[in-house]
Amino acid sequence: MTEGAFELLYLELRQYPEKFYNYFRMNTDTFDDLLHRVSPKLTRMDTYFRRSVSPTERLMVTIRFLATGDSFTSLHYSFRLGISTISTIVKETCKVIWDELHEEFIPTPNRRRWLKIEQKFREVCQFPHCVGAVDGKHIRILKPPGTGSEFFNYKKYFSIVLMAIADAEYRFVAVDIGAYGRTNDSMIFKNSFMGRSVYNRSFDFPPPEPMPGTNGPPLPYVLVGDKAFQMAGNLIKPYSSRGLDATKQNFNYRLTRARRMVECTFGILVSTWRVFEKPIQMKIETVDEVVKCGVVLHNFLRSKEPTIERMTEDSELNSISAFGPRGSVAVSAMRDAFADYFCSDAGRFQWPDHNV
Repeated sequence: MTEGAFELLYLELRQYPEKFYNYFRMNTDTFDDLLHRVSPKLTRMDTYFRRSVSPTERLMVTIRFLATGDSFTSLHYSFRLGISTISTIVKETCKVIWDELHEEFIPTPNRRRWLKIEQKFREVCQFPHCVGAVDGKHIRILKPPGTGSEFFNYKKYFSIVLMAIADAEYRFVAVDIGAYGRTNDSMIFKNSFMGRSVYNRSFDFPPPEPMPGTNGPPLPYVLVGDKAFQMAGNLIKPYSSRGLDATKQNFNYRLTRARRMVECTFGILVSTWRVFEKPIQMKIETVDEVVKCGVVLHNFLRSKEPTIERMTEDSELNSISAFGPRGSVAVSAMRDAFADYFCSDAGRFQWPDHNV
């Protein structure tokens, strides 16, 4: 019997829950649930020449790759499997995990889901009508052959972009993966999420309604983003930092509290799956599968282990560069209406005054 990490460690780690959690980034019950979901697609037939790698070992190899970012050569020495075998296992297992989990844990949002998300933002961030926080981060890669400067970003390294909308429970609501690293947030967002965008109103947001505690005017449900985005009818960003009065400062504070949710979501993702701390040394199409796997596992863990916090805002991922065009006069007026509401009796904080 080959004396690799699977044979030597797996059963022993199961006897020590803390060590198991440290190694796999999840507890034994969660791992068993994940294994049950993916095993049918990971089972291979034995042959006369060699035994197949079991679904458990395949999942262990892949989780360890995601958790550490170790090279395939390093994993080869740990698991006593061939480098090409490990490469194939990681690629296939990442795809299976995404295929089996994404419909349940990153479903296409509908109006009912948006309203549920809004309720949480209202409770946690005191920001009514917010249905998500949006941001994009660079995922480091090695330069793909024959691509010129397409993946070379403003931070002077090669990357693809992970664009995401997050809710107030640190879960990804929608993601878009694989845009060229040199592209800015707003341009990606206009063409992301499988053609759905706030810029063409194809997201199924609830219709505008009066803000809580008021009789009107109706205001739209919105995503919140940073200055890199162009404002639209369902996306708002902070005021420029120049010459702000108290109303605009208060609005920026409230929006920052809500937008922090997506920063924390990225932070939890990277602190759990260390593969995102280093350049991913794989073909570009395989990098996409790794990122998709990491994202859906993030939501899976948030659903299965909600009391286990991995909180951090420092994701060590660089944000996308800013984009210039300004929103229309109507959109600016809509943002002003939010700012005025936050200073009204109905929209003020429910706790003592704070320093803005």
